[in-house]
Amino acid sequence: MKFSEFAQQLEKLEKISSRLTITDEVASLLKKLSHGETEAGVYLLLGKLAPSYLGLEFNLGWKMLLRSIGQLANIESDKILTDFKSKGDMGEVIMGLPAQLFAGKDFSVGEVYEKLVVIARYGGTGSQEKKVTGLAELLLSLDQLSAKFVARIVMGHLRLGFSDKTILDALSVVSEGDKSARKRLDEAYQILPDVGLLSKNVLGEGLAHALASVGVRVGVPVIPALCQRLNETVEIIEKMGEVAIERKYDGTRVQIHYKRTGFADGTTVKTFTRSLEETSLMFPELTKIGDWIKADEVVLDCEAVGFDPSTDKILPFQMTITRKRKHGIEAAASSVPLRFFVFDILAKDGETLLQRPYYARREILDRTVGTKTNKTLVVDENYRTDDPKKLHEYHEQFLKEGFEGAVIKKWDGNYLPGRQGWNWVKIKEKEGSTGKLSDTLDLIVMGYYRGRGKRSNFGLGAFLAGVRKGEKILTIAKIGTGLSDEQFREIKKRLDPFVVHEKPGDYEVDEALAADVWVEPRLVVEIAADEITKSPVHTAGVALRFPRLVKFRDDKDLSSATTMAEIESMKR
Repeated sequence: MKFSEFAQQLEKLEKISSRLTITDEVASLLKKLSHGETEAGVYLLLGKLAPSYLGLEFNLGWKMLLRSIGQLANIESDKILTDFKSKGDMGEVIMGLPAQLFAGKDFSVGEVYEKLVVIARYGGTGSQEKKVTGLAELLLSLDQLSAKFVARIVMGHLRLGFSDKTILDALSVVSEGDKSARKRLDEAYQILPDVGLLSKNVLGEGLAHALASVGVRVGVPVIPALCQRLNETVEIIEKMGEVAIERKYDGTRVQIHYKRTGFADGTTVKTFTRSLEETSLMFPELTKIGDWIKADEVVLDCEAVGFDPSTDKILPFQMTITRKRKHGIEAAASSVPLRFFVFDILAKDGETLLQRPYYARREILDRTVGTKTNKTLVVDENYRTDDPKKLHEYHEQFLKEGFEGAVIKKWDGNYLPGRQGWNWVKIKEKEGSTGKLSDTLDLIVMGYYRGRGKRSNFGLGAFLAGVRKGEKILTIAKIGTGLSDEQFREIKKRLDPFVVHEKPGDYEVDEALAADVWVEPRLVVEIAADEITKSPVHTAGVALRFPRLVKFRDDKDLSSATTMAEIESMKR
């Protein structure tokens, strides 16, 4: 497919608001892509170059790119910068330039994609300048409409209003004529979260064959299993039967992939967060993992927690999260060493273990991770019971020990990626006094309001937070109290890179709550509140009473945030 035709399809999609119509149009577009360009086409449709776990991004400043375009187009940079500040969209700036500036070369989708990948991979001294010049030259070589969408892709603002989930819907429509295969596709995606590769396989091999071949791959993160919330031990045993009980650590979730013969980049260990971000360089403690693992390849699920070497005591989450950095890693590792509490094994030596029952996976785990001389990678303790009273006692014991309570897992349950069924449940200590909301919520910051008086110095007086419902984000809280001066400054600093000039299309917000400044859904915060009440203003239909910031969740992203389904379960 020619990229000019692809751009026309994007222009058409941009103007559609109906979710069903968008799905049908995406399905039609997928049919037009050749087999060899399916992956590229899907990634570009989503405004990226690769699945998120590969971290292939441009990391470019918009000012540099605008200046370069101005130089190549012989237009004053200040004029282009002013135009961008007014429009807030690189694509619209491109469309405002004289049409004769664009050469109109009709590259294919695959050719444009390959050029973008080459530019994104520029590294070393002068790489920023190389990227900027390369992109500006590419933009001006295309037709104007194509340049508009390439510019948006580069800046991470394609603004079509759909995600990987829409691609899965479209794949089902292409394969089956309707969405009947969506559940099976979603299950496959949870194990292989690469919608480009999945699309290529489904469209090239057929649905049944493509899904049958999906398994855990060392080096490709599985979407981690997540817990449902319940607080009554009797109800937990009624739903789950015999269970295993584990401590709930307040650390950061880490999925460890080990390959004794090494990956393509020469390393033997890769780690991923619950949001599938690769974090391998953050954990120098794992360089010796080969001495502790009795396998050639393995995928482990664990929680990394900071500890004090002098006392062997677990450190608070805010200390652990200081390890999330790109620089000064060795110094951070020295001041806040980590212990990795392993609680599951997903694959070993080429065998996918997700369908094995919990107790069988734990037996394999015990045989795989050596603990005699290893205090860094530790198999977590577990306890077995079908007695609600005993479960309650363990939970209380864990709280007294300083943990977050208990995680309960179905004794014969499979490993279910994502938040599915009642295989895993967590009990957390009630926040504050009796009568208050029993658990905290992980909310998405949607925008903020400029402060008055003292808060005007912070640039932010309150922020709007929401929950997920499908691909929409609904408001549930406006939070402006309970923050320290330092937290006001911190949240403003964190939000500055994500500011956009108009409300994102997936936000549903009542006019009465319109933010002064909108931001992309990138920052997740943990919020405590007294209770959930009905609300005529918040689009979630409910609001949080006396919401307050607990902490920033740097280990979570949009996909890990609280959903409306969870809110409904809390109300019961």
